[in-house]
Amino acid sequence: NACAIVDSVMDIDYAAGRITHEHADTIIAHIEREGLSLEWIIETHVHADHLSAAPYIQEKLGGKIGIGENILVVQDTFGKIFNEGTEFQRDGSQFDALFGEGDTYSVGGMTCFAMHTPGHTPACMTHVMGDAAFVGDTLFMPDGGSARADFPGGDAATLYDSIQKVLSLPDAMRLFMCHDYGPNGRDIRWETTVAEEKAHNIHVGGGKTKEEFVRFRTERDATLDMPRLILPSLQVNMRAGAVPKDRDGNPMLKVPVNRL
Repeated sequence: NACAIVDSVMDIDYAAGRITHEHADTIIAHIEREGLSLEWIIETHVHADHLSAAPYIQEKLGGKIGIGENILVVQDTFGKIFNEGTEFQRDGSQFDALFGEGDTYSVGGMTCFAMHTPGHTPACMTHVMGDAAFVGDTLFMPDGGSARADFPGGDAATLYDSIQKVLSLPDAMRLFMCHDYGPNGRDIRWETTVAEEKAHNIHVGGGKTKEEFVRFRTERDATLDMPRLILPSLQVNMRAGAVPKDRDGNPMLKVPVNRL
């Protein structure tokens, strides 16, 4: 009856400055209804397009919050961009566990392991649990390709190498996506396999070379807008889902101008 949650979401109406927990409450209700014991709340990386609900869920259900050990790099980079003071610890101490390459952990009686798969961000990890791998923002569905690599600390060549690492897993391994955009109007999907990705991924499948990928990814990224929620997401997620506070203790988000 043990379980883990991967990449939870906290709801925000950015224009109104209002945070709610409808989606997290749905997950909490499911766990309670099924009589499950939450052991881990996993963040595959510091997301730039949604806010983590990890501390809210932990308060309700317990469990340990874990992320890749290179969160320290992300905290240092964005600590400067957001002009955070000395009270913002850049040592990953906001999280309960920092995963390195090959680190193992248990969900009930199942041994899971973490793979360092940077390129989208320096702290990206893929988590392998039984016959399923949660790939974060390395790969998308075969007709969606791959994630962008132009955020601070991102690198297209590194992302290609990380994707090859994921594709070295067994062909039958189920891969769970962080995102899907329904290319060409198809229904949203969230699960594929290593074999499908190797054969059909439009960015890396069919033997595409690193040079081809880097050229395409670099040209493509230059045309993309910043994610709508990147500013609040980074501030919250580099704190393990905690909303920063002003000097009076009120929740407050910053908007650095011309820094990204």
